Amino acid sequence: MSTTALADGPTQNDGMNGTLWLQSSIEYKANALGTYRLGTLMLDAALADKTWTAAPNEQKGDFAGKPPAVILDVDETVLDNSMYQAWVVTANSHYSSKTWGPFVNTETSRPIPGSLAFIKAAAAKGIKIFYVTNRKAPLETATRNNLKVLGYPIDTSEDTVLMKGETKAWKSSKKSPRRAHVTANYRVLMVFGDNFGDFVDGYKGTLAERQALCEKHDAMWGTKWFMLANPTYGSWESAAFGHSYKVPSAERRQMKLDALEDWKP
Repeated sequence: MSTTALADGPTQNDGMNGTLWLQSSIEYKANALGTYRLGTLMLDAALADKTWTAAPNEQKGDFAGKPPAVILDVDETVLDNSMYQAWVVTANSHYSSKTWGPFVNTETSRPIPGSLAFIKAAAAKGIKIFYVTNRKAPLETATRNNLKVLGYPIDTSEDTVLMKGETKAWKSSKKSPRRAHVTANYRVLMVFGDNFGDFVDGYKGTLAERQALCEKHDAMWGTKWFMLANPTYGSWESAAFGHSYKVPSAERRQMKLDALEDWKP
């Protein structure tokens, strides 16, 4: 429990309900299982159709003969970090690389429901598994260890855990350069993530721009792109305040309130 509390109860934190839902609800578990099981059902169709690609902006040229691959984000897509988010809430704190790094290095993140079964099913069909994460390069060893101890397959013949900043071309949180790295040698069948930025680079647009970009790729959702629910953090939240965490917290909260479309009795 937080040691800082208001006179009428625990200190309020915007992330409490989202973290509680992510960590304890049956609704979340059912959502994750359903998402991964849908992906599993689509694998054979994706393999059979040589024109099928889940990387329409990066998959160039004749890719029909390339071996198949799937791309998965790591945090809140494959690995559950809700214990870190719960600490943020109970300590009335916020995300910081100074606390996030030590958490990752404990190698105690847990599996997202359905993710391991899907990945094993895909690997059994000869599909290469790539983990494309915005965890920073110095955290790669801990990330690999955490994945391995939970039974997630990691290829030993090439680097399939692609970290932010691992190369000069991958300094940005935008993932298209890493998707392009995969598509150079593979046909990407599916992409899994919990953030719009796991699929497209325009995720830092305005609310209206994000909506338009989502609609532009409407046919991808549930066939080639699979979104995991994450109500605890992400570009969905920061879009309301211009994606700038330099804005004071009270102003960010007001801007989020202003973004709501409320009913007036």
